[in-house]
Amino acid sequence: MTRMSWIRSSKSAALVALLALSLAAVGTAGAISVSPGEVPNETQVGETVTTTVTVEDPFVDMPDEWTLQGSTELENVSWTVTVRQQGEQVSQETFGDQSFEHPLNASNNGDTVVVELTGDTPAIENYTYEPAETYTLYDFESVQGSSTSGLNATSVHHYTNASKDARESIDEAAEAINASDADDGQDDLNQAISAYENGNFENAESNAQDALEAAEQAEQSAQRNQTILMAVGALVVLGIIGGGVYYWRSNQDEPTKLQ
Repeated sequence: MTRMSWIRSSKSAALVALLALSLAAVGTAGAISVSPGEVPNETQVGETVTTTVTVEDPFVDMPDEWTLQGSTELENVSWTVTVRQQGEQVSQETFGDQSFEHPLNASNNGDTVVVELTGDTPAIENYTYEPAETYTLYDFESVQGSSTSGLNATSVHHYTNASKDARESIDEAAEAINASDADDGQDDLNQAISAYENGNFENAESNAQDALEAAEQAEQSAQRNQTILMAVGALVVLGIIGGGVYYWRSNQDEPTKLQ
């Protein structure tokens, strides 16, 4: 598979994957319902993020005692775990590490567990164009003895100003190459992606610009050639029509043998 076709297919796959992760993907263990709050599509490195996850009916088809476990790749983290019964607060506990464990007990009469998470977007350790760089916003699990079951996990794309500008330039060039139906600019695009993944965003933007210009020139050339072909075709048609008219008139002017 060429790099060109890879970009077309993987880009769509990445956009579908990033959308599925960012939306309210609901996981279950027994009859537990996990409802994520607002989840950003992307965040800038260092940006503070706050989100809330609600666990409904934590003891339906579950043991009377189990442990809610959560983890995140955010930094400077604060978790606030609130147990409620019919909207009234039963208990509340705060954690300050990137992971926590909170025992739940049906004797507390809680029917809802609300987890509020706040933290700062982490730095990017490895730049990748496709798939885009992501970090784990949160990952919740239920722990019952030695058994662990996933409840809900969500990842978010993160970026810096420089990486975002470079990515947008590469995206624009890739779209132009796809639209041109030609390979012009593909080498420059590949170099732009390579520079991006090496963290050299200035070169990535420069190569992407070269790729864009090559693709646009290819598109203009194709349009020009199409116009010329259409003009030639029109002249041929006119010539055929003119010849037919001339032939018809010539036959009309000839005297018949009866005359």
